[in-house]
Amino acid sequence: MRRLWAPWRAEYIYCGEKPSGPSRRRCLFCRLPANADDRASLILHRGRQAFVVMNRFPYNNGHLMIAPFRHAAGLDKLTPAEERDLFRLLRLSLAALRRAFKPHGFNVGANLGAVAGAGVVGHVHLHVVPRWQGDTNFLPLLGETKVVSEHLQATYDRLAARFG
Repeated sequence: MRRLWAPWRAEYIYCGEKPSGPSRRRCLFCRLPANADDRASLILHRGRQAFVVMNRFPYNNGHLMIAPFRHAAGLDKLTPAEERDLFRLLRLSLAALRRAFKPHGFNVGANLGAVAGAGVVGHVHLHVVPRWQGDTNFLPLLGETKVVSEHLQATYDRLAARFG
């Protein structure tokens, strides 16, 4: 398998701040909600304990992530209030995606731990990926290339209207 070298992704995942020692950097799920410009951060909705943000590197149009505001390493580390808000925002996200894109289905999940594919290991978050019949074709299978057909800001505008 070929690898795509994408060092610019590190800027999205980490920032230069080191709040708790020389080897620690603030993760994107802690950094993004601190920015007051939700459109620039791609935050679609802020709940009481969690928020919905678009994935800047989506698998499909409308790929969302839902994370608690508090830095928590796993589902088992969430408070009952965080857990309720996370799943309330999951239901809200599914409804918004259905209205905006009319997908045929969804992949919903959490990558818990580095070996499970977590890009941000220390801050639990859910992925919501809309799926359509036939959205996997020869490009990802043979060419190892995925086409995302809409600009992120256009997707943001389409979805933000459904979260309002």
